[in-house]
Amino acid sequence: MPYMYILECSDGTYYVGSTWHLLERVAQHNDGLGSAYTRSRLPVRLLYSEEYPSIAEAFGREKQVQGWSRRKRRALIEGRHADLPGIVELQKRGSGASDEEAGIRLADR
Repeated sequence: MPYMYILECSDGTYYVGSTWHLLERVAQHNDGLGSAYTRSRLPVRLLYSEEYPSIAEAFGREKQVQGWSRRKRRALIEGRHADLPGIVELQKRGSGASDEEAGIRLADR
């Protein structure tokens, strides 16, 4: 089955991809056979994956998640699905403002 996946790179950044064979692809990334982005940030660690009925759907989800902020990806990884809509609203404002400027209290992070 096809998958969308999120890796954590050695520098703490996230990489989002899609593949037919999840564990084989993660091994390829760690062997330096993945994307140029991950090759320069080894090792990588699988943090999250979703299974899809078609590679087109997995790729579509990959593109969607690639457009998300780190904060929104973290909420997905941590299973905080209730937080996702609120983060979407912040992105729609798109001002690039800090959390405090956008009206988010530090306790909400």
